[in-house]
Amino acid sequence: MSEYIKPMLRSIAKGITVLVITLFATNLTAIAAPDGKAIFMSNCASCHNPLKDATGPALKGVDGRVPSKEWLYDWVHNPSAMIAKGDKHATELFDKWKPTVMTSFPSLSKEEIDAVVTYVNSVEDKKKGPEPTPGTETKEAPGNNWIYSLVTIILLALAFILWRVNSGLKRVANEKDGVQNTKEIPFWRNKVVIALFSITVFIMAGYWLVNGAVEMGRQQNYQPLQPIFYSHKVHAGINQVNCLYCHAGAEKSRQAMIPSTNVCMNCHKQIKEYTGAEEHPLMTAEGEKIDGTAEIQKLYAYAGWDPAKKEYKRKPNGEIDAKPVQWVKIHNLPDHVYFNHSQHVAVGKVQCQRCHGTIQEMDEVYQFSPLSMGWCINCHRQTEVQFTANNYYTIFKKYHEEIKSGKRTGVTVEEIGGTECQKCHY
Repeated sequence: MSEYIKPMLRSIAKGITVLVITLFATNLTAIAAPDGKAIFMSNCASCHNPLKDATGPALKGVDGRVPSKEWLYDWVHNPSAMIAKGDKHATELFDKWKPTVMTSFPSLSKEEIDAVVTYVNSVEDKKKGPEPTPGTETKEAPGNNWIYSLVTIILLALAFILWRVNSGLKRVANEKDGVQNTKEIPFWRNKVVIALFSITVFIMAGYWLVNGAVEMGRQQNYQPLQPIFYSHKVHAGINQVNCLYCHAGAEKSRQAMIPSTNVCMNCHKQIKEYTGAEEHPLMTAEGEKIDGTAEIQKLYAYAGWDPAKKEYKRKPNGEIDAKPVQWVKIHNLPDHVYFNHSQHVAVGKVQCQRCHGTIQEMDEVYQFSPLSMGWCINCHRQTEVQFTANNYYTIFKKYHEEIKSGKRTGVTVEEIGGTECQKCHY
């Protein structure tokens, strides 16, 4: 009997193995497909929102607003070149959003751009809910990837059971035929299993150590509690206060500067209470409701302002009884790294949101970007500087001649030495 059962079980096991491999192969495309959301968050989110205009236009439905897919690929790869050659749609976009010019992303493949378009088109306004397609009420069927995963797990479990059954029948057949059975070694004592386990542990430990060393000192998403709940969403977003009004050094200095209480009091001598609590309630990241008027009172305490008398409190010697606000610093670079805000804002024309995220939508500020060396290097490779209207770059005669002859449309930071070590490190 064993001579019939054993081949049959082997055939079943082989069939299951082939089926598992086939299921994995059919699902491989979905596994290997580019992650549109991740690409959008790392490259586009600082200037674009899928549903509403920000530094750039809302991206949902962008594939239906451009002349063609190939046009969209060319625009993402080099928008400056398309503007320079007088493309009608590119010129219209520039005229609408100038002086801001979209950053070039030559490293993004067509598949990655398609993935971003698919993602932004899938985003729905949570307040309004999804809009049904005209003439249809059919809901989009949920993905069936979970079915593949479930079937794969079941088939793997079945293969294991059949393998054990096959081993048991083999032992029974050997005993019946008088053949001595080889003593089975428990799988946890098998040399192959021990070797694979050891290699896996070694790789995971190495990855943990290397990743820990690489991430040391980085604090992306760091969001500390501040002495006063200051909402950028209320000030820069709703009330449209210009960033440079508070951070006056961003265009002219290495530091953007944190405003003193005097700058705050320019407005808050008149604004004594927060009146937008119903329309725009202030909430912490944990969901705790904040009393905006009470936070203004904290500002008065730091500034030494008496709102009842509408004058500053004085010490016996006549000085204003004020003290600085002890803001907690969020964005920290290593001591050996040189960074100049004015170079990036004035020459690189880098928007605040490129590094700080959608700051105009944040109630509590957090570190949006990783601020790692690789992140900075990638930006230097893609970002063009204000080259032709800058006397500092007159020494680069070759690039000026190439721009005049039409061989190039701009010059990136990398091409003027922006990736050399001594440019950023002391």
